[in-house]
Amino acid sequence: MLKNQKICVIGLGYIGLPTASLLATKGYQVLGVDIRPEIVEIISSGKIHIVEPGLDILVKSAVHSGNLTASLKPEVSDIYILAVPTPFKENHAPDMSYVESAAKSIVKLVKPGDLVILESTSPVGSTEFVKATIDAINPIPGVFYAHCPERVIPGKVLEELVGNDRVVGGVDTQSTEICIEFYKTFVEGEVFATDVRTAELCKLTENSFRDVNIAFANELSMICDTLKINVWELIKLANRHPRVKILQPGPGVGGHCIAVDPWFIVSSVPEQARLIRTARQVNDSKPEWVIHQVVEKAKKFKSPVIACMGVAFKPDIDDLRESPSLEIAHHLQSLNIGKILVCEPNVNTLKGLSLVNCEEAIEQADIILILVDHKLFKQLPKQVFLDKCVIDTKGLLQ
Repeated sequence: MLKNQKICVIGLGYIGLPTASLLATKGYQVLGVDIRPEIVEIISSGKIHIVEPGLDILVKSAVHSGNLTASLKPEVSDIYILAVPTPFKENHAPDMSYVESAAKSIVKLVKPGDLVILESTSPVGSTEFVKATIDAINPIPGVFYAHCPERVIPGKVLEELVGNDRVVGGVDTQSTEICIEFYKTFVEGEVFATDVRTAELCKLTENSFRDVNIAFANELSMICDTLKINVWELIKLANRHPRVKILQPGPGVGGHCIAVDPWFIVSSVPEQARLIRTARQVNDSKPEWVIHQVVEKAKKFKSPVIACMGVAFKPDIDDLRESPSLEIAHHLQSLNIGKILVCEPNVNTLKGLSLVNCEEAIEQADIILILVDHKLFKQLPKQVFLDKCVIDTKGLLQ
């Protein structure tokens, strides 16, 4: 019965587009909605605007089958999935404007029996906020509301959309049950039921857990630098303990999830979220520490060429959201301490930065700053770095 229903996915970004395409290939009639005309045009032609393995083939198949269409505006559907951004403001308070706009865009479309799902990672209370926003304008009875946060990692989105377990929380028991029935039509992992607020906090908790552990590794790397100890060797040895698993440090933390979600908890309960806040502060301070390392090395050269190797927030993707590496490159550019080159093999243009290929970057550089451990960089012979001043934030050369 569900397969005959029409689905409207609002937001065709890193989560919305893969979700819409997957559902279309499962037999659903799917309308993908985005406010950017250029994105709608690209998808309507069966192409993609983001880098994700296998997504180009999936979108092409979904569009050509007629099951996936793209539009600037939502239409009457049976299931609405909100997959819009949830950034934070300058004071780290959550910015709910995208979620509110998405909710208002379907106010006049929802009807009794419809299911509205918030997939955007959001502060506790966001699903109830969506319901209240719609009810305030068009109080239609019998509409079901639920939250089911995505749990995918860029580079493996299509695999994990299907394979990972999901957590579903509805504003009431019936909403939860109906939403679970829907996800079970395409998710092979287990689908767990809970209340809506627990589902919202679950995703925030998962990313805060990772953020805290990354902060430990990043703080350890700064401690080791002061004590003249090789942090990579230290972590390798410490991890030989059967109950110790320290993560790898880096230039900071990026991406829309880990760099953002913990602030949603801090914003909700600032007095209790002390460790989570400190972890965020440690990770947010790491780019400044990296920049200081570069500035000190640059003093040894009259007019150094500094090559920033990678500015995506993680390896082998084109996602620059909240990227500490990109922040570092821009900051170095603003300091005028030398010529800044950027090698980022997964993007074609970078506003305000000089983008070059890998060979040019290494050949011209006096200082090589390794910020992302892209597969391409790992394949480079180590001898190309021998005569260079290298600052390796990822342990690539260890």
